[in-house]
Amino acid sequence: MGTIPREHRGFTLIELLVTLGVIALLVAIVAPALRMAIGAARGFKCQMSQRTVAFDFAIFADDTLHGDRGDDQSRPDFALETFQESQYGVDEFWNWGSVNQVTMPDEQGNDPMRCPEVHTPLVLAARVPCSSGAVGPPEAVSFAFNLRLHRAEVIDARGRPRAVAVRLRGSIADHPDVPLLFDADGERAGQLGSIPLYSAPSLDSHIFADSRFWFPSARHNGGGNYAFIDGHVASSRTPLEEPGWRWDFQPIR
Repeated sequence: MGTIPREHRGFTLIELLVTLGVIALLVAIVAPALRMAIGAARGFKCQMSQRTVAFDFAIFADDTLHGDRGDDQSRPDFALETFQESQYGVDEFWNWGSVNQVTMPDEQGNDPMRCPEVHTPLVLAARVPCSSGAVGPPEAVSFAFNLRLHRAEVIDARGRPRAVAVRLRGSIADHPDVPLLFDADGERAGQLGSIPLYSAPSLDSHIFADSRFWFPSARHNGGGNYAFIDGHVASSRTPLEEPGWRWDFQPIR
């Protein structure tokens, strides 16, 4: 029997192993860079989502351009919660007729205020304010709003600290370095027993002490995205150390 001509031979076992080894090496080299690229793309998408919310807030706060303010329509000021409900489409802004709840994303692809790194379905409940459980579960919440724009700490006549409801006006636009919303760790908020929609660091506050309302997420390559009153969005791994970020700002003193 004659030998098989060289040009008709298949790969030898050693050649296959070497080829597979080279492929595995290339995958090992490329995979981390690919993961970083995908993470960066998702982080950018999250930033764009936050920027859109901040733009909507600027319109909502404007004394002339605000349009529908729901329950605050006839007032010269508004609650942050009212704006938040307009974004989610809950309470007086309910968009889904007579049903009692909907799951996001819905059949039309609506998925309000969502970071692409958060995949847990978001459930919206009808005829319920945000602060009473209209949005959940906690681990499905992507963004938290600055709690100090929702509740402020004041000292009463007896020298005791207490929280009071905040009413915002168009003049809030004069404070561009105040954080408006940011990536939130909803699961951590649930563990703390806090509403995941509002978050703020303790600083020197009695009301917000022990970081019980502080649960930023670091889901974007170890950092989070932060949107500000003026609409710009920044990323940080150490948000409390960033110069000029006004975490201590309160509309009420």
